[in-house]
Parts: sequence; C-alpha cells; structure tokens
Amino acid sequence: MRTYPERPIVGVGAVIFDRARVLLIRRAHEPLKGEWSLPGGAVDVGESLRAAVVREVREETGLDVEVDRLIEVVERITRDDAGRVQYHFVIADYLCRPTGGRLASNSDAEAAEWADLDDLGRFHLTESALSVIRQAISVRST
Repeated sequence: MRTYPERPIVGVGAVIFDRARVLLIRRAHEPLKGEWSLPGGAVDVGESLRAAVVREVREETGLDVEVDRLIEVVERITRDDAGRVQYHFVIADYLCRPTGGRLASNSDAEAAEWADLDDLGRFHLTESALSVIRQAISVRST
C-alpha cells in the first residue's frame, strides 16, 4: 500500500536527455496526479535500482535506456490535513541515455514529452525535480 505506509517506499527516477531536451511525463496517479515529473516509480522486491529504472522508463514511456550514474537521492514526504504521513518515498534519480524504443505514454503516465530545457517553466515541475535536472545537466557536461 502506497498511502499511509508503515515505512518509506524506495523509488527511482530517470533524467533522460536528447540534446537540449529532457524527457518528462505527466503522472496518471497520486501523488502529484496530473503534474509533470521525471519518469520513474517504485522498486520491486528483489529488483536492483538500475533494473527498476530501465523497467519504469520502458513501462511509462516506451523507451529503452542505458543507466549512467546516480544524480541524487530525494526524499518526498507528504502529510495529510491531520499531519499523518500519507506518502513517503525515497527516490534515487539516475542520469540515463536513450538507446531505443518509441516514445509513447504508457502505464502510470498520462503523457510523455521531450521538453526544451529553456522552456521547463511551462511544466510547473516541483523544485526537487528542477534541482535534479540542473544537477544532471552539470554532470552530463563534465
């Protein structure tokens, strides 16, 4: 159960670039339903983080990726009106390279789109997603 969990849920995210564009998905489910974010999701029991990134990206976007390096670990805790923890995710975000497939929104994504890095404002990303993208840009150029 993802709402009101007994312990944090481990998740992964992918920062995937195509020249001066980054891949974003619009979430189909809570938390953040209807909002734009990086592709990713929960890690299955017995699955490595890197394997989870590959699986989640394929499930949500139809793309195959090669996982490069860890960018950041983000903690997302959401409380309800009574102050109880409704969601608690620990998300390992990885820099990835597309290697194949065809872009399409699938699974937990209502939409998938290559977003120009100069036009991210129109997607109303969370500050943590923007921070991860900025860090990935910095790492990618080194």
